[in-house]
Amino acid sequence: MTVEPRCIWALGATLGEGPVWSPRDQALWFVDIKKRHIHRFRAADGSTRSFDAPDQPGFALPRAGGGLIVGLPGKLTRFDTETGVFEPLVAVEWDRAGNRLNDGFVDAQGRLWFGSMDDAEEAATGALYSWTGALKRHVDGIVITNGPCTSPDGTTFYHTDTLAKTITAYDLSAGGALANGRLLITIEDGAGWPDGTVVDADGCLWVGLFGGWAARRYSPAGELLQVVRFPCANITKLAFGGDDRLDVYATTAAKGLSDQDRAAQPLAGGLFHFRATVPGLPPAEIAYG
Repeated sequence: MTVEPRCIWALGATLGEGPVWSPRDQALWFVDIKKRHIHRFRAADGSTRSFDAPDQPGFALPRAGGGLIVGLPGKLTRFDTETGVFEPLVAVEWDRAGNRLNDGFVDAQGRLWFGSMDDAEEAATGALYSWTGALKRHVDGIVITNGPCTSPDGTTFYHTDTLAKTITAYDLSAGGALANGRLLITIEDGAGWPDGTVVDADGCLWVGLFGGWAARRYSPAGELLQVVRFPCANITKLAFGGDDRLDVYATTAAKGLSDQDRAAQPLAGGLFHFRATVPGLPPAEIAYG
């Protein structure tokens, strides 16, 4: 089946990232890392709102107590969506100058998973963390961490190394420990770089391809099942939303495009939408903080 994504908000994000559906808010939240914005899109009426962040927000994810947890360089913060106030929660990588936080995910137990990366995208100073009120480092030595997500039964964890073009699967224990890492997917040369990843109810992985003009759906065994093409090059991440979780939202980026590229891709950096045939997993909220 051919799917044609439609741009529903042509906001021209420099680095649109991290879409997440909030049933509580009946809205999609996402960030523009480089413009330091947090965005909200309400599907019912198409209304939008944008908030300024004090630094580059790597992710903004719903918190069970209300509001969002936002990853800023060097720290996790609590963000009050009514007042616009940021409150520091915990320091992260105070000893790694030049790093920022990047891409987060909330599992069914309410644990926050997120990565860090070298903002210059050169040094292997990034790491993968979980946060349950206490911070734990799981994987280290990566330039750009991306795509944390889990299988529907919560026993498999997926993590993306963008510059290596790989997605690795791990066994995930009930207590949140990772083990038995094994290569699952390698993106071939010329197809772009794997960015954010999300899992649907069949356990298939949807991967945004930065520079690849597409998002791809892979089986839990790593078999390519579907390709959805976009009218712009940099697809960063997808999210399932709506009451039936069949609405798919995709963030994109204008980062790295030349003036000529931007003229040819007027919708680059826009928020896109299409309908899926398999729903996403129920959205979770961070149970801590």
